[in-house]
Amino acid sequence: MTKTKKYAEDTRPIVYQCHLSLSTRTVNHLADLLRRHLKVIRSRWRILPPGKIAVIVLAVLRHDQRLADMAGGNDVSESTVRRWRDELIGILAAQAPRLDRALKKVAKQNGEVVLIDGTLIRTQRRTGKADRRNYSGKHRTHGLHFLALTDENGRLIWISAARPGRTHDNTAARHDHILAHLRAAGLGALADLGFRGLDNDIFDPVIVTGYAASRTHKLTPGEKEANRVLAVGRAPVEHGFAHLKNWRILAKLRTDPAHATQLLRALLVLTNLEVNR
Repeated sequence: MTKTKKYAEDTRPIVYQCHLSLSTRTVNHLADLLRRHLKVIRSRWRILPPGKIAVIVLAVLRHDQRLADMAGGNDVSESTVRRWRDELIGILAAQAPRLDRALKKVAKQNGEVVLIDGTLIRTQRRTGKADRRNYSGKHRTHGLHFLALTDENGRLIWISAARPGRTHDNTAARHDHILAHLRAAGLGALADLGFRGLDNDIFDPVIVTGYAASRTHKLTPGEKEANRVLAVGRAPVEHGFAHLKNWRILAKLRTDPAHATQLLRALLVLTNLEVNR
């Protein structure tokens, strides 16, 4: 039996073109990273050039294209596309800034405050009792919890490791020592009511949250105005999350949760390339 790449009649796959809503700068940056990586590992040959590989991986991340579809349209195997995706995600994640360095950079640029918030990235529900901790009662869905910091203009500067969806914002912030890092950098942070109680320093608070009403305490006009001013100052953090979630692979993660941290940090680098161009 002889092998042939010729297709039988009426069995040739149909390939269509799709617009990739990313700048040429982002594609070239990713291709250059791959070229340097190939030199370091002394890999002399790939079935496709680095520029084409970069476009394929970006299509998977931006539009959540299935690996099998991208493989079939480029005459490679699905495992090859998966390997390219994981390789480039690892390269990009290594460029993501550390928390202390990100805060020092903001301080050097004469910044005074950063914006902090948590978000939930939905994931597929997995079988077994171990997945119960990924269920978020607040959002009523399974997912992974992330903390993120932005500057005053809403540009993402740091993102935390993935944690189970049931994790509270304060718990995640304590694990990452957010308060200590902010004090070391001489910065403050604006946060929502989910971070109340994180900073108990009455005389010199680093994390500023709003006022919460209760059954026994109604907000005064001054407290309502303070909440309004804080909400205006915090609004850009939502823009940062919106830019991040433009990567449709985050619509519902199907990757292993253990790899989610690398994925989010890689997307942080790509998001900043797009937003800061």
